[in-house]
Amino acid sequence: MYLPINGHSTYCYTGGKTFDAAKPTVIFIHGVLNDHSVWILQTRYLANHGWNVLAVDLPGHCRSAGDPPASVEEAADFVIALMDAAGLDKAALVGHSFGSLIALEAASRAPQRVSQLVLVGTAFPMKVSPALLESSLKEPMKALEMVNIFSRSTLAPPPSAMGPGTWVYGASMALGRRVLASNPRVNLFHTGFKACDSYTHGEAAMEQVQCPVLFVLGSVDQMTPPKAAQGLVQKARHGKVVYLPGGHHQMNETPEPMLSALTGFLKR
Repeated sequence: MYLPINGHSTYCYTGGKTFDAAKPTVIFIHGVLNDHSVWILQTRYLANHGWNVLAVDLPGHCRSAGDPPASVEEAADFVIALMDAAGLDKAALVGHSFGSLIALEAASRAPQRVSQLVLVGTAFPMKVSPALLESSLKEPMKALEMVNIFSRSTLAPPPSAMGPGTWVYGASMALGRRVLASNPRVNLFHTGFKACDSYTHGEAAMEQVQCPVLFVLGSVDQMTPPKAAQGLVQKARHGKVVYLPGGHHQMNETPEPMLSALTGFLKR
């Protein structure tokens, strides 16, 4: 469905179900060069098991209009505006990578409106190597290959094996190319990476979070290694950590353990 936010049309995937603001709601926030589709397995399940889901395309990405957020703080304000537009007093926030920082910042800015917080593949600080940051600006296709090699664990080599015809690496490459091409006005790759690299408010934000927090970390994640999240883990008042046997894209590298961790936490 589409919602008007800050004067622009924003797309939210609802898991194939009609949106009902009266239901308990989960908002899913994607990472750099991703869109709502990375959450397809988790959102479809929750939408068919009593939950209201909104998997958003961030502004300027794919089906959503507007300017892409230039900072984590700007994106967090967008998430709060999304809740207002959807008529939600409260929701659970689930974010991956860049999206995890956005969810964290939003939960710190509106602590009474966030029931639960799930940070997937998170880290703070989420620094991007200078070489990768420069490549994302000058040679985005080369940078996309680098990211996808580092993002995937050796448990998911080509062709991977979630089902017949599934290729985790190839599908992610195709998604990255599609998202990058969706906005010819702005380099979404560099903009997203720069926002991650520039965010300095993580631990202070976590101190403001009042709801339970679930950290879902890939045990062999090379993009955001588990040790890089420990500062946030220590600051969380009601934190729980789940380590999954995969890399940076837990949603499709380890989909069943990811879903189990998510549903178990949300049902608490």
